[in-house]
Amino acid sequence: MAEAADFQGTSASPARRWLRRTGALLAGAPLLAGLLQLPAATPADASGQESPQAASGAGSVSVAVDSLTPSTPTEGDTVNVTGTVTNNGKQPVTDAHVDLRVGPSLDTRSSIDALAKKSDDVQGPAGKAVGGKYTEKFSQLAPGVAEPFNISVPVDELDLGQDGVYQLAVALSGETAAQPWDQVLGVQRTFLPWQPEEAGTKTKTTFLWPLVSDVHMTAETGSNEQQTPVFSNDDLAEEISPGGRLDQMVSLGKGLDVTWVIDPDLLASVDAMTKNYEVRGEDGATTSGRSQAVAKQWLSELQQAVAGKEVVALPFGDPDLASLAHNGTTVTGSLSHLKEATDAVDNTVPTILHTKPSTDFAWPVDGAVDPSIMKVATSAGADKVIARSDSLQDNLSYTPSAARPIGGGTTAVVADSRMSTAFQGDLTKASASTLAVQRFLAQSLTLGLQTGKQRSVVVAPQRTPSVNQAQAMAEALGTLQGANWSESQDLTAAAKAKPDPAANRKVPSTRAYPPSLRKQELPRAAFEQIARTRDNLDNFKVILTDESRVVTPFGRAMNREMSTSWRGRGVAAVGYRDDVESYLDGLIDGVKLIKKSETKLSGRSATIPVTVQNNLVQGVEHLELRLTSQNPTRLKIGGNAYEEQRVAVNGGHSQSVKFTTSANANGRAKVEAQLYTEDGRKYGEPVTFDVKVTEVTPTVMLVIGGGVLLLVLAGFRMYTQRKRAAARDEAEDAAGEADDDVDNPVAASQNPEAPGDRLKEESEAGSRADAPQQPSDPALDTAAESADPSGTGERVDR
Repeated sequence: MAEAADFQGTSASPARRWLRRTGALLAGAPLLAGLLQLPAATPADASGQESPQAASGAGSVSVAVDSLTPSTPTEGDTVNVTGTVTNNGKQPVTDAHVDLRVGPSLDTRSSIDALAKKSDDVQGPAGKAVGGKYTEKFSQLAPGVAEPFNISVPVDELDLGQDGVYQLAVALSGETAAQPWDQVLGVQRTFLPWQPEEAGTKTKTTFLWPLVSDVHMTAETGSNEQQTPVFSNDDLAEEISPGGRLDQMVSLGKGLDVTWVIDPDLLASVDAMTKNYEVRGEDGATTSGRSQAVAKQWLSELQQAVAGKEVVALPFGDPDLASLAHNGTTVTGSLSHLKEATDAVDNTVPTILHTKPSTDFAWPVDGAVDPSIMKVATSAGADKVIARSDSLQDNLSYTPSAARPIGGGTTAVVADSRMSTAFQGDLTKASASTLAVQRFLAQSLTLGLQTGKQRSVVVAPQRTPSVNQAQAMAEALGTLQGANWSESQDLTAAAKAKPDPAANRKVPSTRAYPPSLRKQELPRAAFEQIARTRDNLDNFKVILTDESRVVTPFGRAMNREMSTSWRGRGVAAVGYRDDVESYLDGLIDGVKLIKKSETKLSGRSATIPVTVQNNLVQGVEHLELRLTSQNPTRLKIGGNAYEEQRVAVNGGHSQSVKFTTSANANGRAKVEAQLYTEDGRKYGEPVTFDVKVTEVTPTVMLVIGGGVLLLVLAGFRMYTQRKRAAARDEAEDAAGEADDDVDNPVAASQNPEAPGDRLKEESEAGSRADAPQQPSDPALDTAAESADPSGTGERVDR
């Protein structure tokens, strides 16, 4: 820009010339620095000293160390290293060769961490090459091709010095067309612990072996006597099947000196699978489970594995202590679930494993603690909390023992974070697993060499290791148990070990809790939903004749709703809680009032039936049905505004309860029926219906009375008419008999007085007929023979 500002034809001023020269120098500085960094194209030192510095194209070949045996060599051993080298570049590598290189000892645990982060960095020092016949050569490495290598070196050739951890690097060197000189194109560093003699003071190591799984059982059970359990999926069957994760945990842990840490829910779930059980599919339908034999075999192997070993039982369902401490304590009743989960251990672990577990330990997620977590962790009876050293940190140059009294009778058992996290991540590749094992052993040896005092170290790995992680753990622990610097110890002994007076005993503040862990916690809404389910269950169980059929499965389900396994699976956690609540609501709705339509009531008093239906398989009792009149001035129930009656209904039946009512006026009155428990809490939804009252008045009674009187009079008249007709018929019959006597002399002679008498009667009758009628004389009685309808007022509709 200065040059463009000069006027044409004039020379630049001294200031402008200085600016141009300075700019040119700055622009050429990066190029000069690049030239200075180019390595000299000299061959490797035949004496086996440091190889030439790697060129800028280094790293084009990846080196994988798949195995290193023995992991902790001693005098006279031969170290065997196998693996592969892969050319990831675009050009072939010629004159390639793989050799072992031994670096200096690593004196601190932090130096091991630093090297592990740069294990494949070709720019760093690789160490002294063993060389000679202990080198494997390749004429050419084609692009994209992986070649195996196998190098065996007597430990004496490694020139190891005093006890400690040494860097062992596997390096691939060669040439390319673009850079035709010998250079390191790929490297993989690992660790070689060296302790050939028995240590004077060994580190006591406690390794926790966790048997924990996700939630599998639902709250739903069958209606049969055995209450067949229902599983949300069949994943647990896969885990305990041969080769599955939990099968491997038992098989690998059987031969190790470990402290078994077990979730009782896992045992209860597998034990349920030994009998009939159902599995719910994605479509909601259930099918019969078929893994009874697998479940029985797994439990049998576990019983053998834990025999004589220390077993620590977590509370049932492995509740998330941090979530409870941060989000649940303000919700009424949340802490009671933790106590119930702890009490459930006694009915699970001893029965299934035939051994008495320890319930003195609480284990927050990743050992992260703060004062609220400590308070919750010990609220259910535990007096020892398994923390981790990256949470409860020490500012010391060495690693102190695990036990830390923190006051109030509580001991923090601080697990070593470096050793506890050594087996996290993807260990599916053999190279990753080998590096994890060697790093774990290196940390253990370096820790033991820090001081001359014996210390107790606890290793608390992740709760649910994968199969590959479990295999790496078992390999490392098996090697450690045979090493010269460590000996096994159970968790109870580690908690009782003499604490280091210089160790930190102050629990970090709540603000120090890792944000990444807090994001995974169960929210307050989860605990509110659990509390709502608990209230509904408490209101429901009091009416049951056998409450254990409901209380036990739902109690365990609520423990599972607080499980640590829900971390990172928020959607699944919500779905599980909703299913539990919905299923309970369905059972509660199984006992209900049948809806009623409008009821008509005639008269001063009547009975109103209300039906209670029980669709449960068991009977219900301790219920009261209350019928309440919303307008007691018009309609009273049992002489008052309401009446209550006790209700007991057998399973699968209905019962009608009758209430006496009395009406005072015509019209509609609204009535409400509501079920109550004995403690006065409403049960279920009320049923409301209208009662139409048509009251009977005195005027109506008079009309009815008059009608009855007319009915009586009409009946009396009909009676007299029929009596007169009968008399007339008898007279006519007598006259007929007299005529018969005249026609029959024989009959007349037998009754001499009859003819005279009859003639006299006929003469009198004829004279009366001829006489004039008197007003007071009755008319001839012929009405009974009439076919016409009765007169008005003589018929009564009934």
